[in-house]
Amino acid sequence: MTNSNKNQFKDWNNYYNLIIKGLKVFLFYLSVLSLCRVIFIGLLRDYMGADAASADIWLALFGGTRLSIQTAGLMTMVVGLPSAVAAVFSRKGGKILFKVLSAVTAAVTMILFFASIPYYHQFHSRFHQMLFNTANDDVYALFVSLVQEFNLPLRLAGALLVAFMVWWLLNKFLEFQFTERLCIKGKLASFGRTGIWTEKILVIAVFYLVARLVFFGGSLSWENSVSWENAGITRDAFLNEAILDDYQAIYRGYRMNGRLLSSEGLDFTPQQIQELAAHMVGKNPDSNNLEDYITRSAQGPQLEKPKHIFLIVSESYANWPLLDKYKNLHIADGMRSVIKEQDTAYCPAFLPNGGSTVSAVTGIVTGLADANLYLTTMPESFAAPYPTSIAPQMKELGYDTTMWYAGPSTWERIEPFVLAQGFDHFRGKGSMPHEATGSVWGVDDEYLYQAVLEGVDPEKDSFNVILNVSNHSPFNVDLKSKGFDSQQLIDGLPEEAKGDAELINQLGHFWYADREMTKFIKTIKEKYPDSLVLVVGDHAERYNIDKTPNIYERYGVPLIITGKGVTQKLMIPKAAGSQIDIAPTILEMIAPKGFKYMSIGSSLTRQNTMGVNYAVWFTRDYYGEADIYPLQPIPIDANGGAEPMDVLEMQIYCDTVRSISWWLPKYGNILDESLMEAKK
Repeated sequence: MTNSNKNQFKDWNNYYNLIIKGLKVFLFYLSVLSLCRVIFIGLLRDYMGADAASADIWLALFGGTRLSIQTAGLMTMVVGLPSAVAAVFSRKGGKILFKVLSAVTAAVTMILFFASIPYYHQFHSRFHQMLFNTANDDVYALFVSLVQEFNLPLRLAGALLVAFMVWWLLNKFLEFQFTERLCIKGKLASFGRTGIWTEKILVIAVFYLVARLVFFGGSLSWENSVSWENAGITRDAFLNEAILDDYQAIYRGYRMNGRLLSSEGLDFTPQQIQELAAHMVGKNPDSNNLEDYITRSAQGPQLEKPKHIFLIVSESYANWPLLDKYKNLHIADGMRSVIKEQDTAYCPAFLPNGGSTVSAVTGIVTGLADANLYLTTMPESFAAPYPTSIAPQMKELGYDTTMWYAGPSTWERIEPFVLAQGFDHFRGKGSMPHEATGSVWGVDDEYLYQAVLEGVDPEKDSFNVILNVSNHSPFNVDLKSKGFDSQQLIDGLPEEAKGDAELINQLGHFWYADREMTKFIKTIKEKYPDSLVLVVGDHAERYNIDKTPNIYERYGVPLIITGKGVTQKLMIPKAAGSQIDIAPTILEMIAPKGFKYMSIGSSLTRQNTMGVNYAVWFTRDYYGEADIYPLQPIPIDANGGAEPMDVLEMQIYCDTVRSISWWLPKYGNILDESLMEAKK
């Protein structure tokens, strides 16, 4: 390195020029990505739904620009950083490298954009997981198809021609001197030392602001950051796809494919599963068709068929705040009052399907237990509903089925997933009231419930699954404006927790979720007195007062059933279960005698006394870890008094639920060793 090169590090003008050049490159790439989005929407506007309005288009463009800030920043670094390093050793070499890298970037960007148009025509999606299945396809046949059906040579030539124009425009844009044209160059420096330092501070501040926006994905902090998972903010599926630029879409596909590849499942032989399934229903293991073991016959309705059914899946709504030992916290007073009513049944020994919201969604929607399969990424989940899925079976009873979600439709591919699993409708963040407040994860609960109340057709029998999000980080609901009495909570906390502001805020959000849910239930009972409402937490284990809670308090969620015809003794005395038992519980309550349905779980109103998930198991009297052999029961009541449990039967139940839930979505109904070989 020569002395002249070393002196570059001491010259502020070099830093100034580098920052200005970087900002101009960033602005140019952001403009290109945004323009591509506008063209994409214009060319494919016929894919927009009839309900899409100009406000939705503007929202998509705004949300897309925010998302592309991160992409443009990364593109700038790919082009700029190597060139800047090379320029330290050779200015000419740095310039040449910049031109090469910017040309490659322009080519890749335009090729992807040109490819995205036919890709959307084919898949009704921007680049997604299918892109990474190429290695499993006939590559030659795929290439021929691209040439013949999609005019690959012509499209490639067009993309490269446009790429050249983009590259040329970038270089012209960099040559354009804004400060000279606006006659402001050197203005600050003319004020002497103060002006020079002011100029430096302003340039560094702008650079810092842009860098922060890039780092946090179009936001100044992670709480409001935009990513491919939460970008679906409109009510139109096409516009939600248009929000993603091509690079973000490819990243989405990469992440989803990674989740799929990590879903290795379990290790049971078909013979083992056949014997376990037969044991579950007390039959001989003489059939290799799982449907022979999971088909149930309803025993007859336990209450008059409700006009509307609402299943609230409440974010992080754990069971422990409902326990008597925590009543002085007053964060669950609303649902406590509901539980005390004569038309309510409550099970305190209930488990989520897994440790995340997506596990709860898949468990409730499909009736399949967590078996180390990422169902929302599996192609089988989008081919047809699984036989145990809840929506098709509710439709057989005459219900119109809707999934209501406070968040974006792109989260975990929830919209296409639930629709593929038989739901008639999906309503996401784009369908929520325009005045709704919320977080990056979705609108506040009160607005979700408002949308449900306004959206339910009173003339149609309806089954509604409602997934809220407010009791979730970043915990930014304005609790004070909602009337939260933090002092009342603090008075009920143990001394060591009274000063924990973060915990108090989290518990305040539990209070908010509880209050809004209670208000919704009360409104439903008044507006639709012939309705049935079920409440279940999506998962627990997010926060506890006790830093080392036992398994029962850490993992348990409540199952609450309330409405016309319900009694406090609706569920059997020793009822326990998990989220795969929700569908059979509903069906056994309302289905006519002899109604055929399929389920791995069973009804808590008839027979179910055991619950299991990925980690633990519950009965009404005991709990324990599910992966310890032999199982080691721990009494819920430390004072004892519970009858001894059948540990072997619980072990068999754990293996049965998991093995069927693994085989059915991965290989289908037939238990055959050759199916495993075919999918290797």
